[in-house]
Amino acid sequence: MIKSSIIKRRASKQIMVGNVPVGGDAPISVQSMTNTDTKDVAATVAQVKAIAEAGADIVRISIPDMEAAEAFKEIKKQSPIPVVVDIHFDYRIALKTAEYGADCLRINPGNIGSEARVREVVASAKDHGIPIRIGVNGGSLERDLLERYKEPTPEALVESAMRHIDILEKNNFDQFKVSVKASDVFLAYESYKLLASKIEQPLHLGITEAGGFRRGTIMSAMGLSWLLREGIGDTLRVSLAADPVDEVKVGFDILKVLKLRNRGINFIACPTCSRRGIDVIGVVDALEKRLSDVNDSFDVAIMGCVVNGPGEASHALLGVCGAKNDAIYYEEGKVAGRLPKESLVDELEAKIRNIVAKRQQQTILKI
Repeated sequence: MIKSSIIKRRASKQIMVGNVPVGGDAPISVQSMTNTDTKDVAATVAQVKAIAEAGADIVRISIPDMEAAEAFKEIKKQSPIPVVVDIHFDYRIALKTAEYGADCLRINPGNIGSEARVREVVASAKDHGIPIRIGVNGGSLERDLLERYKEPTPEALVESAMRHIDILEKNNFDQFKVSVKASDVFLAYESYKLLASKIEQPLHLGITEAGGFRRGTIMSAMGLSWLLREGIGDTLRVSLAADPVDEVKVGFDILKVLKLRNRGINFIACPTCSRRGIDVIGVVDALEKRLSDVNDSFDVAIMGCVVNGPGEASHALLGVCGAKNDAIYYEEGKVAGRLPKESLVDELEAKIRNIVAKRQQQTILKI
């Protein structure tokens, strides 16, 4: 069984978003974005903390006006993770949020006005030691590009990105990352591949406007995995019309499946059939909720019967498979007893937490 990723990452320049390295040999970071009214400081801080507790490395916050910029000052003080500010058109907001401690400016240099204003924003980013994210979107390409290419194409998206990159490079600024998002997975895939061949800066991945939880998860999993499998991507956001916490969970699940990053228990579970001896669906749902705070990662098999159950359970760190009157319990590949069905969730949670505690203690002793 393959335990580590066989994916060779694309070589890229490393930048820092707060204390989070992006690019180079750093782990692929997971982001989400708040959907509260930024001017509502309490609500936004609460959502930022929920996003952080779900495991996000970075959070992005939209700053549409100067009132929101003032609110950001207070939000930043309370954020447990680095904050990217999302700004369009008004260069003054970029200057103000940089002053207030933004960890990254998401701003397209080409749409904030004159060259003098661009120079002022870049100078501020340099002074405060913060990077810029250039974000190109298939739904908001420049008019002349749409007229020339007739529709969003990989070449059009990348040409748009290179325009913004050229502005930063003319200002001797190389601390930036780039995204070329689209709601069409094929367009996004080809655009990122083309861009990856042209620049060395880190790439922020996303399938934009992917839709609600179910459709958005499927589209993101497909589009992002195609790129990640080829080693493309240094940070990502799963864009869902859903709770931002779900974006973080799906992002980590995608990375976990590709063995690029591990966070949380990896539950191996059968889809169940009439042979099942335990309520697999109920047990998995309950354990995922109860153990959402666990960062440690290892395999736990929850199997319904003794057809495939013993094989899967014996390959996991611990596992169970349903039998007639109870569940057969496996630990480290061997049968270690039987567990009663009525207390199965409680018993498994306790055993999993015990393993986590032992691992943490071993880590402390090594330090």
